[in-house]
Amino acid sequence: MPHRPYVIDRMISAKRIAARVEALAHEITDAFQGTDKLVVVGLLRGSFVFIADLVREIDLPVEVDFIEASSYGDELTTSREVRILKDLRSGIEGRDVLVVEDIVDTGFTLNHVLNMLKARKPKRIEVCALLDKPSRREVPIKATWTGFDIPDEFVVGYGIDFAQRNRNLPHIGKVRFTE
Repeated sequence: MPHRPYVIDRMISAKRIAARVEALAHEITDAFQGTDKLVVVGLLRGSFVFIADLVREIDLPVEVDFIEASSYGDELTTSREVRILKDLRSGIEGRDVLVVEDIVDTGFTLNHVLNMLKARKPKRIEVCALLDKPSRREVPIKATWTGFDIPDEFVVGYGIDFAQRNRNLPHIGKVRFTE
């Protein structure tokens, strides 16, 4: 896809993100109190920064694993075809699982991943999403914990990319095309 010129308008500061991640971690710690080990499953690639910050704040024994699922490629809109590019390394049967997602948009990817994981019979499975775009939902799915509800904007930063760019921004910004 040829890249049109764009600018990034700041939406959520790094300071607000850090405070919200800390609050989410406390809620998750309380909710999973008593677990012998929480399996935290990050959805790559967009969740990697969020999951790193989140697990450092969770006061429980955790195991971290990742799934890479794709429904966007380098496009601005979902293809609605979810492909699993990387699966978990270990089993989750009978275990407490927290799926960590960067953004819940249409819900197709998260729904696909949750159905796949539920078939593996975890003891409990919950979802924490940094961002939620409820106005875009096409599949009736909701995260247990959400960092921020956002409007229907294409966003980048804090691990979230546009054609593999801007993941390294410490804040969340919306992409605005200049042509």
